[in-house]
Amino acid sequence: MRWPLLIPLLLGSPLWAADWDVPNRAGAITETLAQAADGDTLRLSPGVYTETLVLDRPVTIDGQGQATIDGQGTGSVITVTGPDINLRGLTVIGSGSDHGEIDSGIQLTKTARAAVVENNVLLGNLYGIDIHGADDSIVRGNRIEGRQDRRMNDRGNGVYVWNAPGAVVEGNDIRFGRDGIFVNSSKKNTFTGNTFRDLRFAVHYMYADDSIVSDNLSIGNDLGYAVMFTSNVQVINNVSVGDREHGVMLNYANDSVISGNVVKGAKEKCTFLYNSNKNEFTDNWFEGCGIGIHFTAGSERNRIVGNAFVGNRTQVKFVSTRWVEWSEDGRGNYWSDFAAYDVNGDGIADAPYRPNDSMDHVLWTQPAAKLLLGSPAVQLVRWSQSAFPALLPGGVIDSHPLMQAPQPPAMKKVPHDG
Repeated sequence: MRWPLLIPLLLGSPLWAADWDVPNRAGAITETLAQAADGDTLRLSPGVYTETLVLDRPVTIDGQGQATIDGQGTGSVITVTGPDINLRGLTVIGSGSDHGEIDSGIQLTKTARAAVVENNVLLGNLYGIDIHGADDSIVRGNRIEGRQDRRMNDRGNGVYVWNAPGAVVEGNDIRFGRDGIFVNSSKKNTFTGNTFRDLRFAVHYMYADDSIVSDNLSIGNDLGYAVMFTSNVQVINNVSVGDREHGVMLNYANDSVISGNVVKGAKEKCTFLYNSNKNEFTDNWFEGCGIGIHFTAGSERNRIVGNAFVGNRTQVKFVSTRWVEWSEDGRGNYWSDFAAYDVNGDGIADAPYRPNDSMDHVLWTQPAAKLLLGSPAVQLVRWSQSAFPALLPGGVIDSHPLMQAPQPPAMKKVPHDG
């Protein structure tokens, strides 16, 4: 009974997708799009195409690694408004300069669901790729280089994600511009395997719960991974090398996991927590920073276990009148400046470690007191506290310090000169 209805439906549906070879001349892509059907692929000939595109239905644009689309400084070069559109093998240049319109090399609007943008090169655009409300988008394997003709804060972001649940940004190389990936009001995103250089922040999270930031590499940026006003984020197995301010920063970030990361050579702080609570810091490596980890503004109930603090000028900065324990089930953290003994050879030091004393507290609250550091009085106070720990004012205590530093697997991704 249903066959008469089904046959017209089958005959009216495309049984296969067509490939279109697009000649290299102005307007050729738009002309071919007008003839193509849903699911078709447009293969661009080598050369430069001086046009902007609006894609509103399922097609694939394949530059085959040899075609450049130049927007000539007006608006977004490619705007995607339809679902299931693929862009690959393109070089995209020449966006406009309007921050209000978010002029981008490629812009995915809220109706552009499940777009795939992969293996493209985006050069000198205000924003590289704008995922603006487009659910389940994939941005993969692209090289994105932003502008250098403006102050860093006046540039656009490499990838901007706004209200785009399910977005995946992976395996991209992002350089210059403002932030590598800037996320605002977008949940359930995954950012993995990207490389960030010469930026303000590598990854900048705001109001972006239930997401994953993993296996990324940040080199020489102002700040590596900034998680702000966000809950339930996994920051796992990332590397920060030579980021100037902080490797990892949590600002009003709660109930998150920071694990297996390597931070080396941050001028100020390997890790900074501001009013961030109930987070887990496990199996991270913090090395060669001004401060290994800094807690402030009421950051409470954070779990700190299994980390390595190696050669930081100040291992911990945490002002408190009560003791906070940084060990669990007989296992704490490794401290490179702790001359400890392990008589029974179980890998755990025989004495607890207290990274800060009362003089540290004085110096943090009264910086002018640094002039007295070499005085006999200061040395006497510090000797007294080491001999009589009961005199210490409170702060961090690690009752079961590790004798050897556990190396996270992410250490293999650290550049040899880092």
